Amino acid sequence: MPHECFADEIAIDFPSVGRVVERMRDRFLGESAQSALHVAEVSVSKFEAFTGRRMPLNLELRTTCPVCGGRGESWAEPCAGCLGTGESLTHHVVRIPVPPGVIDGARLRFRFYPPDAPPLRVEVRVVVRPAAF
Repeated sequence: MPHECFADEIAIDFPSVGRVVERMRDRFLGESAQSALHVAEVSVSKFEAFTGRRMPLNLELRTTCPVCGGRGESWAEPCAGCLGTGESLTHHVVRIPVPPGVIDGARLRFRFYPPDAPPLRVEVRVVVRPAAF
């Protein structure tokens, strides 16, 4: 299988670059079957559901550690920035368009391409809040 090439060498000799090599394989060979799926929920009022609105959505992504560059170590010491994992968490706020006339329970799907992380498939469930009396 194309996605298994170099698997042994990476796991044994260079474990901290495994995710980087996986991203390179995906770019050259196509989308991975295990692409990450981020499931979220956005709440809108009945008026917002009727008229449509752009809503903020906070996405938390794993990226390469900026301190060690993904190595997980610095001079044989574990990296203090990522605790030796080679990854860090970053937050991205994206504004998603909720179309006019959306109904409660509708699902919006899109792909997010962050600058320093692999593409992320996102599925957002729309919750229409009942009117307050």
